[in-house]
Amino acid sequence: MALLEVRDLSVVFERKGEQPFTAVDKVSFDVEPGQTVGLVGESGCGKSVTSLAIMGLLPRRGAKVSGSVRFEGANLLDLSDKEMRDRRGRDLGMVFQDPLTSLNPVIPIGLQVTEVLERHRDMPRKKAMVEAAELLDKVGIPDPTRRLSEYPHQLSGGMRQRALIAIALACRPRLLIADEPTTALDVTIQAQILALLKELVRDMGTALVMITHDLGVVAGLCDEVNVLYAGRVVEKAQRHELFGQPRHPYTYGLLSSIPRLDAPRGEKLVPIKGSVADNIPWTQGCAFAPRCPNALDVCVNVTPAQEDIGGGRLLRCHNPVRPEVAEEVTTA
Repeated sequence: MALLEVRDLSVVFERKGEQPFTAVDKVSFDVEPGQTVGLVGESGCGKSVTSLAIMGLLPRRGAKVSGSVRFEGANLLDLSDKEMRDRRGRDLGMVFQDPLTSLNPVIPIGLQVTEVLERHRDMPRKKAMVEAAELLDKVGIPDPTRRLSEYPHQLSGGMRQRALIAIALACRPRLLIADEPTTALDVTIQAQILALLKELVRDMGTALVMITHDLGVVAGLCDEVNVLYAGRVVEKAQRHELFGQPRHPYTYGLLSSIPRLDAPRGEKLVPIKGSVADNIPWTQGCAFAPRCPNALDVCVNVTPAQEDIGGGRLLRCHNPVRPEVAEEVTTA
């Protein structure tokens, strides 16, 4: 049995006087114990909303969540607020996108770490402080004992991100969700954070859901990749298969637009035309059709079904990229 089973997860935002907006549309994926699964796509594709729905952090009012999210067999969507509070931190951990706004600015770092230990592991404050210092040291924060009394604004961006990871891992959760954990960090710190996550997943056996728009992050960290567009998974594959032979035009476009060190000097990047807002409803056809270079008449009139194209690889496309063309983006 998978540790996490997401089936037909949908999130619809409703506001009085306006048309309902579907942010996540029947998303399904599994996460095995110790596995790293990536959710990839441009901003606005539904990655973060998917994670918030799994964690039960969406507002009850104005957000309609349907489908099922089973963690060790129990449907998280059926749990009460109190039951979810008991799960979060203990069984489920999350590293949020912006550490400066995710951490409380008026509470010292030490108290923010010990709060989790006291709540879920019943530790006395004195013992929790010792454990908190060990956690900060484990995630690579220098002079951890002194940092316990400092406030978030006194730490660098990389240290704040490490503090968030320490809080998320304080109770050794079986599932960790990382939502763009390297955003707004310089390249060196990004590499350190990713190496830290990889090491912690390996040493603790924690399953990881990595949410990112950076395919470089995916290439170095994820075992399986789900590519999202307009709220739906358009391609799912193992990492090496996806990068070796991208079949969906959107995945192919994402890989084609990445700068390459081995490219000839002066070679221009090939961007995906248009923006995320240039789409059509999935109920009408393929949402990517207005931006797709492979679009046919059927693409704007018939919704593509998700098909298994072999080896557990899933694809949602009427006119996928031919295998010989797909290989060009990885070998060129």
